[in-house]
Formats: sequence, structure tokens, C-alpha cells
Amino acid sequence: MLATWSLTRLAEQTLVVPVEESNVASVAAEVAAGAGGVILFGSSAPANLASTLHTLTASSPGGIAPLVMTDEEGGVVQRMANLVGSLPSARQMAATMSPAQIRQLLTTIALRMRAAGVTMDLAPVLDLDNGVGPNNRDPDGTRSFGLNPNVAAADGIAFLQGLEAGGVVPVVKHFPGLGQASGNTDVAPATTQPWSVLRQAGLLPFKSAIAAGAPVVMIANATVPGLSTLPASISATVMTTVLRDQLGFHGLVMTDSLSAGALVDIGYSVPRAVVAAITAGADMVLYTAATAQVASLTSATATALVAAVNAGTLTRGRLVSAVANILSVKRVNLCAG
Repeated sequence: MLATWSLTRLAEQTLVVPVEESNVASVAAEVAAGAGGVILFGSSAPANLASTLHTLTASSPGGIAPLVMTDEEGGVVQRMANLVGSLPSARQMAATMSPAQIRQLLTTIALRMRAAGVTMDLAPVLDLDNGVGPNNRDPDGTRSFGLNPNVAAADGIAFLQGLEAGGVVPVVKHFPGLGQASGNTDVAPATTQPWSVLRQAGLLPFKSAIAAGAPVVMIANATVPGLSTLPASISATVMTTVLRDQLGFHGLVMTDSLSAGALVDIGYSVPRAVVAAITAGADMVLYTAATAQVASLTSATATALVAAVNAGTLTRGRLVSAVANILSVKRVNLCAG
């Protein structure tokens, strides 16, 4: 099927368009053009979210709806608690709930998310952290299940299985482990713990989640000392050599926001970062922009991907592989016409 798609259509499918949950109609043109995903921002979802999302996604080319995603992690990171109910932070869940209780609670939350038109949750956080964040210095803090890799693995897997039981696609993050990072990559460049240390603990929850069938992995924007000199989200060593080849992950690889300070501060515009990320092995990319700039940024980014293929710096095959991984998560039959 993908052999018949234009380069532009392939490029559009890799993009996740940011939008305020109170104004989803503002990205109608991007969805009609074939955007692969929509990410909802805000802190209180409108009561009519389901109907507005239904209208939005009905215009998708070929009937292939975008993944509608948000960050419903619990604690201080909830976008739609008013519709789906309050969710404790990962730290609180680890301290007060069993994996079975976490799984049951997340199934309930996921059923409500799905009823509101949301199909993907950018959670759970599998990073190992015991800091006071999240803040501009510590990206994780209470978003983490703690420092014990076995607890983080068990609780994280319960979280993702609960989401799946409720019909929502989970996304484990931030590979290969952002816990105890040198800073918050949203603000500025930062490093993870050294690779030799990460392999002893921080990587373990991700290995367990992959073994348990996690369908999507989000990549951190931090560099990994001893492994990568580039942010992980644009590093072929991290995404292809380690995640794909060494850990055997066959699902969807997604970046963290490529608008982050970690990339901007080293000279990467969003279009340049997206081309670098897809080339290095990412399948789907996130970025943010003010509402008025979303259309122009999305167009420029798709154009940059097409130009990269035409210039020979990105292969059409890599783009096709990325889209195949996206459509697999969407359960689209690639053998259809």
C-alpha cells in the first residue's frame, strides 16, 4: 500500500500536530492533509471533546485517523482529569498501590480517555528518579515510580497493561532513562547518567517493558555520556543500534518534543531536528508551537522531509518503514489497497 503513497503523504504521517484541547478544530487542515497524530495540551478538557475529535478525525485521508494523544501520567501531569478522574503520581502509586491495583485503575482511566476520543497516552514514565521535580532542573521527580528498577518495571508494566485493557495505546518514556539527568531538556541541553551506569539500573525497566510487549517507546532529548554525543532523539546509536538491534524492539519509536531547548540550543530548528530524528531511526515526531504557528511549522517540516529524500540524505525506504510502524500501531492493514 505504501508504495502508492507520495513522499508528502508519507512525511505527513510521521508528524504529530500540537493543539489545545479546547480548540482542536484549529488543526483541521493538518489532519485533512494526513498528519499521523494530534497531541492535546491543556489542563481541563471540554465536555464536548469526543464530538469535536470525531469531527476532526473524520477528514483523514483514506480513513486513516490520526493517533490522538495526550500526557495523562497522573499527579501534576494530567490534561483531562476533569473528564477521566484524578490519577495519583507515579511516586504515590508506587508507595500506596500494588501492580494489580495500578492496572485496574488505569483500565478505568483508559476507558474514559477512549470515550473522550483519545487513543494514545504518553505514559508511563519508566525513568528512575527520587528528586523533587518535575521542575526546570529535574524533569522527572514525582513522575517516576522511584529509584528501584524492579518496582519501576512492575508498576510501569501494570500501568501500560491497564491502558491497553481500556483501549488506549501506552508509550513508555524517556528511553534510555532520563532519571537523575543533569537538567531538564525542555529548557536546555542535559545529560543522562553515564551509559555504564544506565545499563546497570536505568535501562532495566525499559528492557522489562519491551519484553512485556510495550508497543511504543519515546526517546529522551538528553545525550548519553559514553554512548551518544547527540541528543538521544536524533542519535542512530541510541534508536537503531541499542533500541532496535540490541534490545530487539520492533514497535513504534517516537521522539520527545523536538522544540525542546536541548535541540534549539545546539542549532536545530524543528524541521532540521525532525529530518535528523527520522534519519536516525525515529518513526514519529513531536514538536510544539503557538497555535498561530502550527500550520506553517508543520508544512515546513513535511517539506524538509521530502527535500531530504530528494537530496538523498534520507531514503524513501526509511520513511516507508517509519510509516509502516505507525500504521501497525493504528492497526491499519498494509496489504489493503
